[in-house]
Amino acid sequence: MNDVHATMRTKGLVRPRHDRVLAGVVAGLGRRFGIDPWPARLLFVLILMVVPGSQILIYPILWLLMPNEDSAPAPVYTS
Repeated sequence: MNDVHATMRTKGLVRPRHDRVLAGVVAGLGRRFGIDPWPARLLFVLILMVVPGSQILIYPILWLLMPNEDSAPAPVYTS
């Protein structure tokens, strides 16, 4: 999971600490693509209305995969 978080972080896909409504997923997506949070949320809802029920899958998956903005990667211990 740390590799996924590191990859997302390098691509600029992080959940911000501020401007969150639920988990910050859409605010992070909007920031990555240069869109303010509220228009990004509206666009996200409109896109998800095309495929009903997809938000139940997409949002939680992105919530798990996108790291927090300020979180540091977990230390790796080797023996």
